[in-house]
Amino acid sequence: MESRTESAAENAVESATESRGESPLVERLRADLRAGLPDGAVLTDPDVTASYANDMASFCPAGTPAVVVLPRTVEEVRHVLRTATALRVPVVPQGARTGLSGAANASDGCVVLSLTKMDRILEINPVDRIAVVEPGVVNATLSRAVAEHGLYYPPDPSSWEMCTIGGNIGTASGGLCCVKYGVTAEYVLGLEVVLADGRLLSTGRRTAKGVAGYDLTRLFVGSEGSLGVVVGATLALKPQPPQQLVLAAEFASADAACDAVCRIMAGGHVPSLLELMDRTTVKAVNDLAHMGLPETTEALLLAAFDTPDPAADLAALGALCEAAGATQVVPADDAAESELLLQARRLSLTALDAVKGTTMIDDVCVPRSQLGAMLAGVDRIAEKYALTIGVVAHAGDGNTHPTVCFDATDPDESRRARESFDEIMALGLELGGTITGEHGVGVLKKEWLAREAGPVSMELQRSIKQVFDPLGILNPGKLF
Repeated sequence: MESRTESAAENAVESATESRGESPLVERLRADLRAGLPDGAVLTDPDVTASYANDMASFCPAGTPAVVVLPRTVEEVRHVLRTATALRVPVVPQGARTGLSGAANASDGCVVLSLTKMDRILEINPVDRIAVVEPGVVNATLSRAVAEHGLYYPPDPSSWEMCTIGGNIGTASGGLCCVKYGVTAEYVLGLEVVLADGRLLSTGRRTAKGVAGYDLTRLFVGSEGSLGVVVGATLALKPQPPQQLVLAAEFASADAACDAVCRIMAGGHVPSLLELMDRTTVKAVNDLAHMGLPETTEALLLAAFDTPDPAADLAALGALCEAAGATQVVPADDAAESELLLQARRLSLTALDAVKGTTMIDDVCVPRSQLGAMLAGVDRIAEKYALTIGVVAHAGDGNTHPTVCFDATDPDESRRARESFDEIMALGLELGGTITGEHGVGVLKKEWLAREAGPVSMELQRSIKQVFDPLGILNPGKLF
């Protein structure tokens, strides 16, 4: 007997193979979507829909969408999901497509559900210290809006000027401030989610505390659109901290810089930021932006405090860096110098992408005590494959981003890039780490999720997916 999931898959194949010829399924899909959506919300031009096929990850296959929809309301999203369920058509939710794992890549014959038009901040409440937002709100827009109320939304991915809150929730993203303030999951109090069949689910709370029932909110955070479509979020806020000051410490070896990180964390210090850039990254940033960073260094450590007396805290941290072998320690004098240093860090991935034109950005998180071993292992892998691999890291979390630079037009170099990427993930697991600290699994790391989680965990995760999405239409081919 044909299963419902098999029926969905067959319809997806039919849609993909016949979409160029306007198959009856595609024609009906587009007509039914238009019946419940305003003019301009349904995009069918192949050149336009093709531009929605990929996020920013390399080596991640993407299909051809049958249609792209741009809803502005919850009811419009519900209409899309009801239509997709009735016709057994896959749905791929998307934000700004800044992701790095292929989680937002289109499936053949799918409905791409772009949530970027749902971009309203519905509420900012200074007493309850919450914000209520739609999924298309850009991270930086929210951060600036709450700052006007003396509040702070800490999660700040490097792409914060472009990435959306919905995408941040889907991938459980982090950022530069995680060492002190934590990741996105710690700030999502409640969600409004449209399920695969169009039902609207509310999870979580607005209160500071709450433990009623299973924590479905946390289940959706990091689920990459595979369990439901987030259409609203209640986010926790913090009081705006004092302006942070940044310190830069140069090291003659990456191992010495990692030793400094261990000393800082063991010493009980709580910096608001603790970031590492290796020599390859420093050179790339200089080449791109001419920032005058010290290219003689093997590793540059950036640390910051947003405490009432940041200068004193930086002095104590600087002493630990010197004890670990720092060749130079330079604290910023003011906010402007601090921001310049942070801009260098935020440019790292863009600069590395410019080295060869294409990058594969790994996202391996290891115990802090293994950070030095991780960087040394990446150096060996780069030498083995004759590749340029730069490393930037949220060092305070042990979250490394080894970034493989390669020429995508060179088949042999592309092969070596992919093999080096896999070796880096294997190294992370050997060191007691995880294959992703904040970028998610998507398409890129499906095989590695199974290796890390093991068969019992994977069986349970697939069972959870079946409960929420019995037809298998939500973001198929991702995670599993």
